[in-house]
Amino acid sequence: MKKLLIVGASVLMTSNVMAACPSVTGPDAGGVNPHLFELAEYESAKNCSMDFAENPMIKALNERIGGNPALMPLAKRLPMEPLVVVPYKSIGKYGGVLDGISKATESGTSDLLSIRHVNLTRYSDDLQTIVPNVATSWTWNGDYTELTLNLRKGHKWSDGQPFTAADVVFWYHDMLMDTNIIKKAKDRFLSDGKPMKVEAIDETTVRFNMGTPKPGLIAMFAQDYAQPFQPKHLLQKFHPKFNTNADKDAQALGFEDGYALVNFYYGQSDWKDIPTPLLKDKVASDRLVKAGFTAIAPTLESFIVVEETLERRHLVANPYFFQVDTAGNQLPYINEISEVYVSDENIQLAKMIAGEIDYKSQAVNLPSVPVLLENKAQGKYSISLRPQIAQTTYAFNMTDKDLEKRAVFNDINFRRGMSVAIDRNKINEIAFFNLGTPMQFTAIDADTAPFITDALKTSWVQFDPKLAADLLDKAGVMDKNNDGLRQLPSGKKFELTFQYSTQGTPTELAEIIAASWTKIGIKTNIKEITSDEYRNSQSANTLSVLSWTMGRPLPTVATKTEDVLPPYGTFFDLRTGMLWDQYKVTNGAEGVKPPATILAMEKLANKFVTLAIGSDESNKIGLEIVTRIVDDLFVVGTVKAVQPIYYSNKLGNFKVQKTHSYDYYWVYPYLPTQWYLDEDGVK
Repeated sequence: MKKLLIVGASVLMTSNVMAACPSVTGPDAGGVNPHLFELAEYESAKNCSMDFAENPMIKALNERIGGNPALMPLAKRLPMEPLVVVPYKSIGKYGGVLDGISKATESGTSDLLSIRHVNLTRYSDDLQTIVPNVATSWTWNGDYTELTLNLRKGHKWSDGQPFTAADVVFWYHDMLMDTNIIKKAKDRFLSDGKPMKVEAIDETTVRFNMGTPKPGLIAMFAQDYAQPFQPKHLLQKFHPKFNTNADKDAQALGFEDGYALVNFYYGQSDWKDIPTPLLKDKVASDRLVKAGFTAIAPTLESFIVVEETLERRHLVANPYFFQVDTAGNQLPYINEISEVYVSDENIQLAKMIAGEIDYKSQAVNLPSVPVLLENKAQGKYSISLRPQIAQTTYAFNMTDKDLEKRAVFNDINFRRGMSVAIDRNKINEIAFFNLGTPMQFTAIDADTAPFITDALKTSWVQFDPKLAADLLDKAGVMDKNNDGLRQLPSGKKFELTFQYSTQGTPTELAEIIAASWTKIGIKTNIKEITSDEYRNSQSANTLSVLSWTMGRPLPTVATKTEDVLPPYGTFFDLRTGMLWDQYKVTNGAEGVKPPATILAMEKLANKFVTLAIGSDESNKIGLEIVTRIVDDLFVVGTVKAVQPIYYSNKLGNFKVQKTHSYDYYWVYPYLPTQWYLDEDGVK
């Protein structure tokens, strides 16, 4: 008996046909990595030959992707070596729409982004093991200055064009390093502040060469939302380096020049949830489709955006996605994702109670849990509490536009006094139901870094109003007229406005902090604003008090310096010392010169990212970093607690995360491509 095998465009005749592969599910599949096999590995382990099947609705879904060509047969859509996913519980069912909710177009969207996201590697659900994803394997040289990655033969973009090592090289040298597209590359994509050399060895082999050791690069890929590949076949058509007529061709499509069209697709950002071309300019998108181009840049992700307005975003399954289950069914099982934008926390809560949402992790605050638990049977959903890696923090603007406030904020006595003025036990009781622990901000999460001591975790977190008063006096912030309120050293009125977003700070926490500071003599008013307003004001350096969830697992801080240096993260994090950062970026031409402690931290951070995570030297430098973070108190911790995860009872193959963590990207390690919607299974 013989069998036909389709390999690329060739048809081969084989003998000794093996049995069909078993539809294995559950945790004991026997793979090298839990729930993952390369195809050859699976067929060898099970002594079988896998047949493939597709979603019966995939042709109709493809037709909704603006500008996508007619669908190829499945044998040409899958890579020659697809990634085989072992479903957690059962082979899923095709179909349905996953309903999600976010605050705005780029606010609270990352838990849904994590459902579709891919990168070269990823963490397994033990959050320790780095496993294949877009790349099948990788090797390092002896001193971690050269990383070679192997890609999948026959892998295709969502428009059916080949994905190759050239797309990785194009991303790095012709997008990331082109200042017309990205003004300045992030440090995590550099080696000792200098560009790496990225080269295509052949179609499926790419090599990263670094001037200094960068052992955390593979872990960075496993965690990062910035995808290290871009569709060269599309973007090179409008990139002046590759097309001498790029400007003319772009102008014919209504754009100023070639770079304007490249940025229209790419968005001048490595963040995947910026407004898409469909939202930026629907007329221009329609014009591109009419000219034969896709409306959205092709993707390798499991879902692609097909509709977007100020109210919602809609996605459909990628017909060229590279993963299959053990029965050979192309993933994902779910047809579509519908993401609505609702900034009002009460409306969001009402939709969750009504069971209108299928999954939500980000921006669900612990105070909502009692009412969610009370209504879970009626809404047919479940709630799980998981330890949070980040905690709600606050900071004072170290480069405040008000020079006298700036001077006060830069006095360590003021920062320490304001810290011990806060009753964190009260915060724990009221905001976190006594499910948390008062803890200082250490930048590196203490639960993932064994070198962090108890003394560092508890530094300046005690509630001590008398000590707070003494420290504020030392900072020159005194009650000079005995009216119960303190003045600035000049005698001017000193009042703070604490603006916050519930995405990063529970209202109860903001209320307790404001009351604590007012009681010690610093009158503090609170004002809730949207997360977009907060982030824009923070980036414009107009806020005096800042607050957001902060804290990273060890692998994150060990792979990039931005979390321990001004302005302490990205647009989406708490940011202080904006003018310190400006000084560095402009080589002193603009901004404010940072204090010596920042320069010392920079040396430590640059050394830290060259060391193997967990080595003795890495732990030694890590301890020095955390000690300096705590001594400086530029960012101050409150309470580290648990946070809720909400999911519909109809969500098949869902596994509750080990942590409530942005840094491991919510559900990204937990294989959401094998989720399915099971209306029959709802209890």
